[in-house]
Amino acid sequence: MAPADIELAGVTLTRGATPVLRAVDLSIGAGETVALVGRSGTGKSSLLKVINGLLRPEAGVVSVCGQPTSEWNPYELRRRIGYVLQEIALFPHLTVHANVGLVPRLLGWEAARIEARTAELLDLVGLPASTFAARHPHELSGGQRQRVGVARALAADPPILLMDEPFGALDPITRGELHAEFRAIQARVRKTVVLVTHDMAEALALGTRVGVLAGGALVACDTPARIAAHDDPHVRALLQPLREARAALGDDR
Repeated sequence: MAPADIELAGVTLTRGATPVLRAVDLSIGAGETVALVGRSGTGKSSLLKVINGLLRPEAGVVSVCGQPTSEWNPYELRRRIGYVLQEIALFPHLTVHANVGLVPRLLGWEAARIEARTAELLDLVGLPASTFAARHPHELSGGQRQRVGVARALAADPPILLMDEPFGALDPITRGELHAEFRAIQARVRKTVVLVTHDMAEALALGTRVGVLAGGALVACDTPARIAAHDDPHVRALLQPLREARAALGDDR
C-alpha cells in the first residue's frame, strides 16, 4: 500500500498555555479532498500550517509524501504544496500572466515553458490567456481573482494543495460557480487537497471526506454521507443551520 500524501500522528500544538491542536491523527491519500470544518479558533488554519511547516508541533509527527516535515528542506517542502487563501494575495502590480508564472520563474523554468504552463492553467480555470493574461488584478472580479489564485497555486504542478477559506469572501452565486469549477478541475488534475471552511454545506459539497475540529481535536472524519448522519454533538451543531435552511425550503433531509 502506497504511503499517504499527508500523515499526522498524535500532532499536538499549543500557543502559550492554550491548546491549538490536541493529538490529531489524520491520514490523507493521494487525490483525496479533505474538507476541514469547525467553529472559529478550533485549529483549522493551524493544521494547514503544520502541514507546510510554518508551525512546528510540540508532539507528534507530520509527514508529507512519506517524509517527516522535520526532515524536509523548508523550501523543497513548500514547492510540493500549492496554497490558496481567501484574500488570494495576488501581486497588484503584476499581470495575471506574471502572477501565475511567478513560482515557475523563481524555479528557473525557461520562458517558453512558463508561457505554455500559464496558458494551460488559465484555460483550466476558465480564463483564456488571450483575454485575461495581460490584465491586472484590479481589472478582475472577485471570482476571477480567485480563479487566478488557484491557477498560481497549481503553476509548478505540486502534488498537494492547501486551501484556507478560498471562497469565503464571495457571494453565494459566485461561490456555487467556483464549487463546480473546483470539482471539474480536481477531476482533471487529481491533487491531494486540504480545504478549510466555516461552511458545512461547502465541506459536504467539495470533500471526499469531511473532518470536524472542536477545541483542537479532530472529533470526526468521514465521507459526507456519514458525516451528515453523525451523532457527535459538535458535528450536529455544525449541521443544524443547514438542516434549518432545508426545512424552511420544505426539504426534511
